[in-house]
Amino acid sequence: MPHVFEVGELTRSLKDVVESEFPFVWVRGQVVNLSRPGSGHFYFSLRDAEASLAVVWFRGAQAGRVSAGGERYDPLTGEVLDRPLAELLSDGMEIMVAGRLTVYAQRGVYQLVAEVVQEVGAGRLWLEFEALKKDLAAKGYFETARKRPLPPHPGRVAVITAPAGAAVRDFIRIGRERGHGAQVRVYPTLVQGDAAPAGIVRAMLRAVADDWAEVLVLIRGGGSLEDLWAFNTLDVARAIFASPVPVLTGVGHEVDVTIADMVADVRAATPSHAAQLLWPEREQLAQRLDDAEMALRRLASQLLATRERELAVLARGLSWLSPARRLARLDEAFAGATGRLARAGTGYLDAIARRLDDLEARVSRRFDAQSLDVREQTLDRRLERLTTAARMYLADRERRLELAQAHLAGLDPTGPLARGYSLTTVARTGKFLRREADVRPGDKLDIMVYEGRVRAVVSENRPDAGEKP
Repeated sequence: MPHVFEVGELTRSLKDVVESEFPFVWVRGQVVNLSRPGSGHFYFSLRDAEASLAVVWFRGAQAGRVSAGGERYDPLTGEVLDRPLAELLSDGMEIMVAGRLTVYAQRGVYQLVAEVVQEVGAGRLWLEFEALKKDLAAKGYFETARKRPLPPHPGRVAVITAPAGAAVRDFIRIGRERGHGAQVRVYPTLVQGDAAPAGIVRAMLRAVADDWAEVLVLIRGGGSLEDLWAFNTLDVARAIFASPVPVLTGVGHEVDVTIADMVADVRAATPSHAAQLLWPEREQLAQRLDDAEMALRRLASQLLATRERELAVLARGLSWLSPARRLARLDEAFAGATGRLARAGTGYLDAIARRLDDLEARVSRRFDAQSLDVREQTLDRRLERLTTAARMYLADRERRLELAQAHLAGLDPTGPLARGYSLTTVARTGKFLRREADVRPGDKLDIMVYEGRVRAVVSENRPDAGEKP
């Protein structure tokens, strides 16, 4: 027998199936039978040519969400809501509703619980946004790996924006209050409307061609999805993707996320935030400078302390190697050696004295006093005889010396010179002149007399008459 459902059981089963199969869907249709009860919830139907779908739009989902700045925005598209659509909703309006399907058990009907309600125009843009986002993501436009960091403290910044907009004024005002000074060159362009994408691309190309800027900044103030649509176009995305210079975007409000933001190297929440990302606060720079100064002082102190310790080590080493220090050590060693030598000498003398005392004591014990007197007298006599013999020996030696001196004086060849004799040397032969034949006329003679010398030349020589031939 097949299972027989209770009504409630079947309804719960259908509800589970519907909610699990359709957790979030977009449905397009025309508003009919709009009801605004006192609870604030909206009840209406979406209808097209073939069918009708019941829709409930609870009050909590009608006003969007509130940002940190107090602005209401569409949680799905990020569009700032100047006037909630709930106030404009009326029968006959063509809308798109996003939400979840469920079953209302009390009536046994299925219905769509709306989370987002948009006019068909905005919904079309959203679908185009999602399609372009999906296509560019597949092509790697959003890859984190290709993102480049912003240059630190850029000094030349190209700003692509509307020249008269509040965004550029806020950007420049905040930039003047931050960093340490930079040049900003504005490349004017439309940032809203059909001509805006081409203008933005041309401005970016001019900035790149100038080859001047360190970073390109693409900024625009807040607005609706349609207002910001220029930054969701393929042309702008391609220009950002191909830019050789890092691109920073600050488009709309914090909740506005455009295709340009996704392709850019860095996204800022707002134009003012873009300036904050480029340049740090000057107080932070001053604090960094103070930190760097303190770190430098600390390192310098550490380095100085290290060098002082090294210098002290080297000074100690040098003191050990210096001549003065070496002399001092040698003096100290010499003083120690002298002290030890003195102590050793004293000890030696003391030992000798002790030995003499011992010998004296032994001699005293060996010989009595009379015996010592006899021996002393004998020693005196022997000493006297020895002295006498020494004197006689010395007198004899003196006499012998005098005789030898007299004999030696007689042998002195110069002795006769005192008596008038002389010694003559022939200069030519260097020999003493002994006979006449030793010289010939013209020879030079060197004559030594008792006191001095005489030079002479032989003028004639002849033998004595009695001289033997």
